[in-house]
Amino acid sequence: MRIPAVRLEQGERLLRSPWWRGSAALLAGALPALAFPAPALWWFAYVALVPWLLLIRSAGTGRRAALDGWLGGTGYLIAVHNWLLPSLHVFLVILAAFLGLLWAPWGLLVSRLLGGSPSVARFAVALIVIPSGWLMIELARSWDALGGPWGLLGASQWQVPVALRVASVGGVWLVSLLVVAVNITVTLLLVTSAARTAAAAGIVVGALAVGAIWRWAPQPEPAGAARIAVVQPGVVEGSNSVELRFARSEQLTRTLAGRQLDLVVWGESSVGEDLSQHPDLADRIAKVSREVGADVLVNMDARQAHASGRTGIFKSAVLVGPDGPTGDRYDKMRLVPFGEYIPARSVLGWVTSLGKAAGEDRLRGTRQVLMSVPERPSPVYFSGSRGGAESLRIGPLICFESAFPDMSRRLVQDGAQVLIAQSSTSTFQHSWAPAQHASLGALRAAETGRPMVHATLTGISTVYDAQGRRIGTPLGTDTSAAAVFDVPLATGSTLYVRLGDWPAQGALGVLAGFCAYEGARSLRRRSSAEPVGAAAPAARL
Repeated sequence: MRIPAVRLEQGERLLRSPWWRGSAALLAGALPALAFPAPALWWFAYVALVPWLLLIRSAGTGRRAALDGWLGGTGYLIAVHNWLLPSLHVFLVILAAFLGLLWAPWGLLVSRLLGGSPSVARFAVALIVIPSGWLMIELARSWDALGGPWGLLGASQWQVPVALRVASVGGVWLVSLLVVAVNITVTLLLVTSAARTAAAAGIVVGALAVGAIWRWAPQPEPAGAARIAVVQPGVVEGSNSVELRFARSEQLTRTLAGRQLDLVVWGESSVGEDLSQHPDLADRIAKVSREVGADVLVNMDARQAHASGRTGIFKSAVLVGPDGPTGDRYDKMRLVPFGEYIPARSVLGWVTSLGKAAGEDRLRGTRQVLMSVPERPSPVYFSGSRGGAESLRIGPLICFESAFPDMSRRLVQDGAQVLIAQSSTSTFQHSWAPAQHASLGALRAAETGRPMVHATLTGISTVYDAQGRRIGTPLGTDTSAAAVFDVPLATGSTLYVRLGDWPAQGALGVLAGFCAYEGARSLRRRSSAEPVGAAAPAARL
């Protein structure tokens, strides 16, 4: 018995050291990254926050709790975005430390509700309020200027059928709420016996809620299918890599002749010139379109003259048919901070000297676009299988726009039958990035009840059905190939499409109510103390 006691005393001594405690907070915050691809230990997400929560609970002071929250948030962001280190170097640490401040109030919240010897009622409140606080952090950093919604905790559950069903009701936000609530429950089970009552009640309520969602949540109904091909040229290097990649994409597309396709999709930046200024390239794509009997969705990353009069580098999804560009074009709206533009370049332009930050800002599109892919007169395998529809309606997204739930939701509300994300993570080829990015398609599909095609230049290219289940075999990062997927279409509307981000709104209401209660309680304490303070001067008189 003496050895464990000695070790416990040593551990407490280490935690009293600011340096050791700070290191522990950084490490504890980084642990949830293991739940995301590529490790993909999805089950670990349900306990990954427990060490961090226990550490904050032992803080002793509000200042220490806020610091533990900040350092843990910094560790979380560095770990989830570790693949950015070769591009941003030390600036990634600076960014993570800045955004990690979002977790400082959360640390105070955890300390307030889990610290000391709280009652069963306070533990029950913690099961609702602490996850709500976490969700506000995710919502705040989902603003694209702060990096966008990459690494949301709920996104780690992309391959769990039950979690995908939950996402169809409340999006990734509801999944995050439940994951944090489970972590709170496990933490409660490890503290006092009084807390275990609240934990047991939380388990029962959570199980009933998830069971009800699984049983009664509306699900998409089958509505025919479409045959869509993805062309992934793979890694192409050299001074003329743009032209070599284009030629490789042409070659791979030609191998699809006779496959009776509805659509061919190329990845992000598959075309390096403005097709309107280079008719020779447009003619080459139109030619392969005629050969395979299907339109080709390409992606231009080039200096272009926009219809609004702006001239600069746009990233644009362009639909090309047998007669050339059809006129359907979507310009990327949400750009990658530092990768495609430098926020406040006049102040932060020096970042370009540290790594591979954008040397010139890309320009943003102004609206989302729904594209129509007509059925061709030539025999098509799935002809007539779309319920008599004359065209396939596709909703294009570019690069990390697939991380934004609201964008895919808007496209489906506008009538998209298939969501298509064109991506390129070739800069991060041998990191966790390709797998993390590809996994987002499962969530967007489950949220909207529409299939999702994730097409890349160098992998991972994959397709998900309307419930977020993977279709066929993905094209890995070591593959240069064209693959055909029979994509089942669906009708109907999920609750998330109908109701939107209601979990975030509910979490905001919970926090507002909690703050109002705490404020009123503080005022009552002050008012009850005032007579005592006022009597002293009177007595001296």
